[in-house]
Amino acid sequence: MIALTRRRVAGVLFTLLLVLLLVGFAALIVGPSALTPSDVVGALRGAEPGGAVADIVLRVRLPRVQLGMLVGASLAIAGVLFQALLRNPLADPFVLGVSGGAALGAILVLSLGASVGLGYAAVPPAAFAGSLCATVLLYVAAGFRGRVSATHLLLTGVVFNAFASAAIVFLASLAGLMEGARIFMWLIGSLSASRADMAGWVALFLGIGLACAVPLARSLNLLTLGEESAKQLGVEVERHRRILLVATSLMVGAAVSVSGLIGFVGLIIPHLLRLLLGSDHRLLIPAAGFAGAAFLVVCDTVARTLLLGRELPVGAVTAVVGGPLFLYLLRRHQRRAFAQ
Repeated sequence: MIALTRRRVAGVLFTLLLVLLLVGFAALIVGPSALTPSDVVGALRGAEPGGAVADIVLRVRLPRVQLGMLVGASLAIAGVLFQALLRNPLADPFVLGVSGGAALGAILVLSLGASVGLGYAAVPPAAFAGSLCATVLLYVAAGFRGRVSATHLLLTGVVFNAFASAAIVFLASLAGLMEGARIFMWLIGSLSASRADMAGWVALFLGIGLACAVPLARSLNLLTLGEESAKQLGVEVERHRRILLVATSLMVGAAVSVSGLIGFVGLIIPHLLRLLLGSDHRLLIPAAGFAGAAFLVVCDTVARTLLLGRELPVGAVTAVVGGPLFLYLLRRHQRRAFAQ
């Protein structure tokens, strides 16, 4: 294992930050209306305020790139934390049912909101409220005498996701044609309805998640050895698990509430980074944030340019990339289980 030094951490994070900035700049250039690098630089510097290029860069592409970075970082970091907490390499941000709760809240508004005077603007708050309710129900169902079992969390998440899926199908069947199309796009995941004011909302909960996760990175390293070993080494397993699970659930809820269900980011990025950087969470957590942000911006750029004028949901692109990788990881996990 390569020793983790401050110099190595700084070098890795600086490299990933540089990649993220280059990816973000390229995403501002590429699109149905192709721009030059000088056009983008001029728009960012305010050279022609109110012009067509400035509107494309500042009002259309920049908010979308910012939101893609924040959502990608949130999902990737959540994947790292869930896999460490559950000691399950196949876990991702959606395994515990938090995304199911967010989806249920959003689709409740999409299908029935018009009848009570709620518009599309109420979707993000409803999705976030759904994720909070799912987290509370998760603790009530999985907790036993103040202790939270990783196995119980997984099983409770599977059951809750099944319930949420059934409820979503029922609500979608009640919706009209227009609402049904919105539900379909939201379930697949898309950044096409990005709004500048939502970036601050996601950034706030991403910051909360990082503020909880980074100080507990050493505990996560010890927790991967097993609960009993971690306890013997002084880790407050139950307390740290609660803190990280709540912080991660809020982070995922905020991301899902503005982008819909974008899958596989929390599965792909942590595994790739473990192969390249190792499994030390002191480096893995911040690195996942930068890498997840860059990955989702790349996928979103492909989604909005691949069909030349028509747009794919970004969730479809991440699924095409992540689906085969998930099957490969599942197959490898099964081989290791049989070998033991």
